[in-house]
Amino acid sequence: MKRVLLLIPTTSYRTQSFLTAARELGVDVTVGSERPNVMADRNPEGLLTLKYQEPKEAARKVIEFSHNYPLDAIVGVDDQGAVLAATIAEALSLPHNSVASVAAAQNKHMMRRLLNIARVPQPSYRLISLDEDPSEISNEVPYPCVVKPLTLAGSRGVIRADSDVEFRAALDRLKGILRMPDVASMRGDSSSRHVLVESFVPGKEVALEGLISHGKLKVLAIFDKPDPLDGPYFEETIYVTPSRLSHTLQEEIIFCAARAAEALGLERGPVHAELRINQTGPCVIEIAARSIGGFCSIALRFGNTKFYTKTVSLEELLLRDALEMDTTSFRREPQAAGVMMIPIPDAGVFYQVKGVQEAKVVEHIEDVIISAHLNETLVPLPEGGKYLGFIFSRAGSPEHVETALREAYARLEFVIH
Repeated sequence: MKRVLLLIPTTSYRTQSFLTAARELGVDVTVGSERPNVMADRNPEGLLTLKYQEPKEAARKVIEFSHNYPLDAIVGVDDQGAVLAATIAEALSLPHNSVASVAAAQNKHMMRRLLNIARVPQPSYRLISLDEDPSEISNEVPYPCVVKPLTLAGSRGVIRADSDVEFRAALDRLKGILRMPDVASMRGDSSSRHVLVESFVPGKEVALEGLISHGKLKVLAIFDKPDPLDGPYFEETIYVTPSRLSHTLQEEIIFCAARAAEALGLERGPVHAELRINQTGPCVIEIAARSIGGFCSIALRFGNTKFYTKTVSLEELLLRDALEMDTTSFRREPQAAGVMMIPIPDAGVFYQVKGVQEAKVVEHIEDVIISAHLNETLVPLPEGGKYLGFIFSRAGSPEHVETALREAYARLEFVIH
């Protein structure tokens, strides 16, 4: 039986989905997390504690582990584990992206430099030091602009500024975010003293989910984002697939994303790309060497076009890819699907949610998951990095999916003080 090492942080929503997928494939799983598990002594082959911020040391530990429990693939589930997964796979001579390519996808400035060399359409940008005088920098910045941390994900710390006053305020706010304990614990390099300033790109935004095999991009889904993402913060809400953009424009999006992946040197595995589209065509906002985050993957199901007797999850497709099993015959199901990431409206303690059952009975709604815990202190963007929950819909058309998501959300009421 084959064994996969899954690098899954303890805070991940996706542990159970991957374990279920592994069970469907008949694959043994070892979960590598950054924190010790109380059951580790009773399940030494299934649980492993690794220092995510020290990839070489973690790789040595995994090599020792593999002497007793041989590994066939390494899967980094999210940004935290991506570089570590490449490092371990390289040490074990397993199929992998280069460490440099994954590191470039994880660092926004490295990504921008490589896209610039390859002439991939993207915003203009500038790396600035937090030690520089903001007053001097603000006179040189073209407005509107977007201030970004180099390594955080999910729009955390991303702030739009339309003037020099807003720019200085955004920079001060971002400095505070970078000092937050959970952020500081993930950052030990120069990225803690530098941020990126980009030109704001107007237009519609889409997300592309794909798999790369031997350097070629296979598109799994293109998601429309019908809510405008114009700032000052960039909290995402609704994703709907298939895209309602023209076939020609979708082909341009795919071509642009494929060029971006090639520019970074990504040759295999999942990619998640964010692009803006306006009169000049597609423009790459970000591209990551991982799959879509949170519970959002539940919106994606795939069928084998040879048989189509059942659908499989995105997690099963990712495990198939990592183990070099067949993925080429799988396509996303014919139905339209979508997810709404429920935003946090206010900072405070989460006391109650009303209307969940009413939301679940809306036509075309498949499920409503409240992932925040009662009595949890909630922090909205740009300081926070979580959502209240997720709403899922499946229907005959993207329009019906979007309508159902909005109606279900309207029936929810959150009590936060």
